[in-house]
Amino acid sequence: MKFRWYPKELRFQLVISFFLIVLLTVAAIGIPVIWVISQQLNDQAWSQVGQGFQASQALYTAKQYELENFATLTAQRPTLRTLLEMDDRQELEEYLTNLQTGAEIDAIIICDEHDNPIGFSGGLDPATGCSWVNDGGPHSTNSSGTAQVWLAAVDSIPQDDSTPTTVVVGVNLDEQFAEDMRSQTGLDHTILFDSIPVASSLIEKITFTLDKAQPTSENGAPPEYLTSVQEVNGVRYYSTLAPVDGGHIQFAVSLDATAVAATQKQLVIILISSLAAIAMLGSAVGVIIARRISSPLEQLANTATTFSRGNLKHPVSIDERVLEVAQVAQALENARVDLQNMLSVLQSEKDWTDHLLGSIVEGIITLDKEHKITFFSPGAERITGWTSEKVLGAHIDDVFGLAQSKVPFSGHIPPAGEKRNLDVTMADNRQANLAITRAQIAPPTAEKVLIALVFRDVSGEQAMHRLLGQFLANIAHEFRTPLSALGAAIELLMDQAADLTESELKELLNSLHLGALGLQNLVDNLLESASIEAGRFHISPRRNNISEIVSEAVTIMRPLAEKYGQRLTIDMPLVVPAVHADFRRTTQVLVNLISNASKYGPPDAPIKLSVIPEHEWVQVQVADCGPGIPTSKKDMVFQRFLYPQGLDDSAKSGVGLGLSVVKAIIEAHGGKVGVEDRKDGGAIFWFTLPKVNEGEGA
Repeated sequence: MKFRWYPKELRFQLVISFFLIVLLTVAAIGIPVIWVISQQLNDQAWSQVGQGFQASQALYTAKQYELENFATLTAQRPTLRTLLEMDDRQELEEYLTNLQTGAEIDAIIICDEHDNPIGFSGGLDPATGCSWVNDGGPHSTNSSGTAQVWLAAVDSIPQDDSTPTTVVVGVNLDEQFAEDMRSQTGLDHTILFDSIPVASSLIEKITFTLDKAQPTSENGAPPEYLTSVQEVNGVRYYSTLAPVDGGHIQFAVSLDATAVAATQKQLVIILISSLAAIAMLGSAVGVIIARRISSPLEQLANTATTFSRGNLKHPVSIDERVLEVAQVAQALENARVDLQNMLSVLQSEKDWTDHLLGSIVEGIITLDKEHKITFFSPGAERITGWTSEKVLGAHIDDVFGLAQSKVPFSGHIPPAGEKRNLDVTMADNRQANLAITRAQIAPPTAEKVLIALVFRDVSGEQAMHRLLGQFLANIAHEFRTPLSALGAAIELLMDQAADLTESELKELLNSLHLGALGLQNLVDNLLESASIEAGRFHISPRRNNISEIVSEAVTIMRPLAEKYGQRLTIDMPLVVPAVHADFRRTTQVLVNLISNASKYGPPDAPIKLSVIPEHEWVQVQVADCGPGIPTSKKDMVFQRFLYPQGLDDSAKSGVGLGLSVVKAIIEAHGGKVGVEDRKDGGAIFWFTLPKVNEGEGA
């Protein structure tokens, strides 16, 4: 007998009754509890905002007091008075810089009797700072169109001549200050000027529109100022805004209410989950009570439906109270076991086949007699970029287009057992050279003929062969030219040395020197490139004077520049900090860059070397007047086997190693390399080296 669910059935009414009773019970208990806990969470959150607000006020007061003490101590310093009497501005500003650094404040300004700056240090405009002489406390100013807020303190400097001189010290209430306040109070901190945020520890600044209000302390927040709950990018914040010292500058403390909202949400989820779980449990109890005896036939029908959906994991429940039903159930169980074993064997074979095909790096395609794709392996997907879903059933000529042939792909399929290389257009429109072989899966007389194509991408191999040939040709050319010049000069010396004048001898010797220099630089680059490729490249950095490195490189390359009438000019400050560098390797970097500048620059053109000290680095630039670097090649100019200008003129092409060696040497020092366009034409190649820290030895 097959049971159905009808509203008048006892089992239906019992299940519904259990469900409603459980639902109402859990709701009656859970909803008030959640409301009470939510209120407590809100009160605790506002209490935390109030504590953070009071802590922030105390920190601002302490910071102002600290500034006032520092201003007083600074004004009383004898050294400061002596420097003012000596009227030595440079010494004064160095002294102020040391004071500022030691005290970890952002600005110190000395103002004269007319409130004009006579010495300053830090990021505050001195004229603006002197305008605060008659009024300490918080101030605002603009820097590059951006509002800034400062805490400042002022004190007079006693002097014998009774000239009123004032010291102004200040701390910038910037993003770092807001982060410091956040770390001390545990709440996000925002600083505003006329209600506009200028610095905040929040990633997204909150725009506050809070006005001073009547006391509202019932939610646990500070009673003096209005509070609000605001939402930024889906995140809720409990915030309180207050002025700093009663001016246009305000600060706000904000508590991320995500945790409160998450807890409330979790409580709701727990309530709903409890309702669902208990309702299901109650329903199950109702079903058990209503259906103490279920129909065996209904169970068997449900089991058969489960089998038809492919679920063979669960055994058939056999009710032995009825013999015929038990026999049918046993027959179904035997059929389930046999089907499950057969499907397991088939699945294992399929998994093995898929794993085997997936592990083959070559692509495998099968075609029917109409050259339509019937199988597309994972290797074929990786090589071509096509997915099997897109190409199955498609004609091979519609998928594989040939780059330089009017004959379709099917016309180039090689005979069985042979290989053929074809340039094929891939899914992303790139060209790839594929090595293709063919196999016949079924004889031509069979009703269903399948052709299997196995292919692999040999574009890299072909490109490497071409690149290696070009590299060897360039090597031969690079060696042949200086060797020919050396041979000619040596032959001339051997035959006519006695008859040559001193200037002619000097010119021949200079030619020999340049040839040897070129060969040495080429061999150095080859050796460095080989050591980089083999993983044996290393440097020995130590304290060195960059001017000595530049002088050594210029001395080596000056004969080459003079040969072409090129002028080597050096732009270097009088005092250059020491660098942490390998002298020989860095000299090699400069020699490579100067050699390129000479090679690609026109005769009688200058080559400029510039040394520019930076914060923690020293930048060295080599500027030429050549054709420059095309924009499309700037990102790969420091790769091996690529030439700086990408020119086809063999007279000016090299082996493509110099700039790659430059990059490897500089990056081994921890520096950077780059190339820029020169304003008047040409290119500027630059690199950086780390400065030696003060007190650091060799």
